[in-house]
Amino acid sequence: MNDRATLADADAPACVRGLLALELSPGSRIDRAALRQTEAAALASLLARDLARLVPAARGLDACLMAAHFDPAEALRPGWPLHRRLEDLHARAPRGDGTPRVIAFGADAAGEVPMPLQCDASLAGGQLRVLPWLFAGARALVDEVAEAFESILLDRGMAAADTALAAQQSFDTRVEHARSMTLHDLAAMTAMQYEHAGLAPLWPLIETALLAPDDTAALDAPPEPQLHYAGGEVTITLLTPDDWRARCGGNDSDCERLRRRFAQYEMRQQQFAAVLGAHGIPVLFESAPRPDA
Repeated sequence: MNDRATLADADAPACVRGLLALELSPGSRIDRAALRQTEAAALASLLARDLARLVPAARGLDACLMAAHFDPAEALRPGWPLHRRLEDLHARAPRGDGTPRVIAFGADAAGEVPMPLQCDASLAGGQLRVLPWLFAGARALVDEVAEAFESILLDRGMAAADTALAAQQSFDTRVEHARSMTLHDLAAMTAMQYEHAGLAPLWPLIETALLAPDDTAALDAPPEPQLHYAGGEVTITLLTPDDWRARCGGNDSDCERLRRRFAQYEMRQQQFAAVLGAHGIPVLFESAPRPDA
């Protein structure tokens, strides 16, 4: 994955994208959608300090933090919308005297959360929450910092104790671990989690949508559902019970067992559709063409 990006304006700075990941303690949750500006600025300063200690060259870049938390799937959506929002906010920030800045974006004075910082309410209850950050500036320096982040954050990206404590106190929750990672790190971690959850067959389609959206990908491996990615969306093929039996039933002749297996197959389709939806990938359900069509 290439974690470097440019804004639409050809003169805009390049940036390297990453996230502050907060692993909440069991039973904990975050009820605050975003930090107020003072808290956001304090957390951004601590985060920028931590990362500059690891990669001193990062001090020559603007450091920007979106002090709002999201589900990891929201950060892994085609087009990287969370970071695109942060890039847009960075582009609109006052330029100052040209020296590197630490910029934080949070709730307004009344505690209201503007739309770019609002998470998907249906994904708000997870135990891992991520706060997008980016470092922006001259392309050559961004390339240097991006390469360094990619090589060390996975092993050495744990936040300092005062940074983790600031996140915990500001969000009024209990944080088990706080660490910075690149988008590439998050994608690799998610792929591993999906493998452990039995969702490994789905990851190649998600990866294609993220990294090569103009390509195609397919899942056609019974007894898994049939899926096809093309044109930015995934088509899930609906089968009649007879079609499913011909494809997946094998030599099983127990009607009750076949009914249960078909019901499980349909549940698997819905599970895949829900995961794809969490990643912002549109899903279409289409009936299989009849042989005489």
